[in-house]
Amino acid sequence: MNSVKKMLALLLTTTLVLSACSRGAQGASSSTEESVSEPISQVSSAAESSAPEEISPEEDIPLDSEVSDDWQFDSPENHGMDPAVLEALHAALPGSGIHSMVTVKDGVIIDEYYEDGYNEDSLFQVHSASKSFTSALIGIALEEGYIDSIDDPISKYLPQVFDQADTRKQQITLRHLLTQTSGLAWYEWGSGYSNWGEFRSADNWVDYILNQDLLYEPGTVFNYSTGNTHLLSAVLQAATGMTQEEYCRSRLFDPMGISQEAYWGTDPQGIADGGNGLVISARDAAKFGQLFLDGGVWNGEQLVPADWVTESTTAKNNGAGDATGSYGYQWWMRSFTTGGYGTYATPYPTTEYDVYFAFGHAGQFIHVIPELNMVNVITSSCPSSYDPRPYFVDYVLNAYMGA
Repeated sequence: MNSVKKMLALLLTTTLVLSACSRGAQGASSSTEESVSEPISQVSSAAESSAPEEISPEEDIPLDSEVSDDWQFDSPENHGMDPAVLEALHAALPGSGIHSMVTVKDGVIIDEYYEDGYNEDSLFQVHSASKSFTSALIGIALEEGYIDSIDDPISKYLPQVFDQADTRKQQITLRHLLTQTSGLAWYEWGSGYSNWGEFRSADNWVDYILNQDLLYEPGTVFNYSTGNTHLLSAVLQAATGMTQEEYCRSRLFDPMGISQEAYWGTDPQGIADGGNGLVISARDAAKFGQLFLDGGVWNGEQLVPADWVTESTTAKNNGAGDATGSYGYQWWMRSFTTGGYGTYATPYPTTEYDVYFAFGHAGQFIHVIPELNMVNVITSSCPSSYDPRPYFVDYVLNAYMGA
């Protein structure tokens, strides 16, 4: 009997050692992955990823005791989405200028497209969609007490405002920056003259922005400006004592399991390019959309204050007054009607949905559709920033089969 016990103990010990070795090998493998050196990855990974595990229609999404930040996947039909419409979407996308499209429904990825040369690990500069991330960080800093109020004058955090000859600039508040109503001259929207090149080549971006003429009383006129958002990044760094990269990583990216490869570009002084500089994968961008869809909660943890999510995505003004939409705190919002662009025949009754979205140059989108419990991300290099819209409206929204 004693010999049997010794043999069983030996077998148990051997099993535990082998299990530990296996876990150690897995950890070593993940830690030696090659980092992305280019700002935007255009090369597919050499190894094919394994097929995603689907959830059967009969079972719920498992709630494991160990919380996971990885996406789960399921068939579109299990979530009321017509796979035939999504197949038509995939057939229409090649040659469109769209590099990736990820659709999340009910918290799982139900459709995903990558142009040849891109995959789920590819990084994309999302341009002005970065602004919505910066807004979220302002909301977190407000909750944590680094910022007292969004009605604080920016001079409280950026004392160089007091050096400006026009003392009216001291009236500019964080709210004015968030709603694009600072009153500072800026030429970025539309097809006319742009001061973008001057801004990007300036030795000091913050000084360049503050040196612009004050054309309107702060809070009175919408004028879209990446300069406004860059001032928010400067305020964030001054208030927290951290770079926006560090603050974002600790408050959002690490808690959400966002890839270490995601990063923010910076200005010459090391202040994050909060209005244009985020580089991130499409799947990770979808996590940010899901975070807002869920009221700022990720895996049971309140990362962004719920009231900030609501306020950010509630219209504060009419935006540029065009079809882009109205504007909140660095988020856009408007309604879309299925089949509204006429590029694909509507297979189901025409329906209108309210959508709020992060929006960037050349067609970067993070759409959030609360009524459908859906998030849709698009990255592209389209000639017009609006070119991807028909694919979202006429195909993705159109694929919903109804309750």
